[in-house]
Amino acid sequence: MAATGLVLEGVVELDFVGIDPETGDKGSPTVWVDRPGRRIVIQGVKGEAALLAEVAGRSWAPGHEPGIPGHEAVVHIPARMIPILRKACDDAERDGLL
Repeated sequence: MAATGLVLEGVVELDFVGIDPETGDKGSPTVWVDRPGRRIVIQGVKGEAALLAEVAGRSWAPGHEPGIPGHEAVVHIPARMIPILRKACDDAERDGLL
């Protein structure tokens, strides 16, 4: 991956992976890899009310309460960004972040 890093508040180092190709010049879904933090960072559109209600009303994982904890958020990105997400996962795996 090209070194196009972004440092936020001297703590987070993000390497840009990709942006929604149909974005235009407004805010848009974007994917980065944070190597020091060993995570993938995703910017997406905030979930609309119907999506939030659907997610909040389900218990997707055994042993977990339904709902969205206050420290979490639901975002969505377009399916056309699957190749970008796949690249971020491949980069993270290649770099030993697993």
